[in-house]
Amino acid sequence: MDSSFTDLLRRHLRFLPSDQPLEADASLRDLGLTSMQAIEVLFDIEDLYGVSLDDDQLNDTTFSTADHLWQAVGDARTRTGTSA
Repeated sequence: MDSSFTDLLRRHLRFLPSDQPLEADASLRDLGLTSMQAIEVLFDIEDLYGVSLDDDQLNDTTFSTADHLWQAVGDARTRTGTSA
């Protein structure tokens, strides 16, 4: 995960203290991510990385942890040729 991604997520995780790092395997739901905020995260990902997630990735597993979501972003970046 890059720092831009963790900064993006952190804005939506109201239960993640500002002095605590975002662990890759932490439950995003436990950290405060709601279904409505997940939609906002999708928009933020589109704006930041210029990619959209496939419909089959819009599920609870993808949004379960930061690592799962980061993997989906990486897949989308590879698919569209926007990987760094």
